[in-house]
Amino acid sequence: EEVAAMREAAEEIVRGAEAALPGARCYEIDGNQYAEARVGGVEATVQLEHAPGARTLRVIEPFHALHPRFAALVDDARLVEPMRDLVGAAEVALFTDKLNLKRPREGSRFSWHQDSPYWAHFCAHLDQLPNVMITLDDASEANGCFRVIRGSHARGILPGRTGEGRLGPLFTHPSAFDASAEVLALLPAGSAVFFSPHSVHGSEPNASDAPRRALVLTS
Repeated sequence: EEVAAMREAAEEIVRGAEAALPGARCYEIDGNQYAEARVGGVEATVQLEHAPGARTLRVIEPFHALHPRFAALVDDARLVEPMRDLVGAAEVALFTDKLNLKRPREGSRFSWHQDSPYWAHFCAHLDQLPNVMITLDDASEANGCFRVIRGSHARGILPGRTGEGRLGPLFTHPSAFDASAEVLALLPAGSAVFFSPHSVHGSEPNASDAPRRALVLTS
């Protein structure tokens, strides 16, 4: 019931973001479409799917302030207590959050990357930014489940794909890790996966008729 309510809340957010797109500031980076939209009075960055002319939403960031259910989730002890242990601090605060949508037959891949290079230019405590991903749907190989490279969290920031557009340096160079060490997060809806900002991770396209929606919170 709790997961079903979160799915419904996520779709409310999506409908609000879709309604806000006509008045949003739209732009492209490396051919990918983005929009800065005001959703329910809150500014959010919306990523659209990568296919030319696509209008399907891919990511909404941040999302927690767009629905009271997710605003309350930020303080849920089931997430906060493990975060305290991972950070080694009595108090933690939300750093960022996003809603990944992975629509059936449309959800594109997330190339191998670390989160730490995205944040390195404005954050001095990268080792204290653990993530938690909460699955809203059953995650399978067919619908593009989360994948992580075993042991990559211990290696710090790895080289990026320089020379491959503006975003290339934010994606991990294939020579910097062993792709055969990938672990597939084949999980039922309602699961929580905690992972390091240095973990190399990604996902394949959703080739199924089932959605693969997930929330990601970073403390």
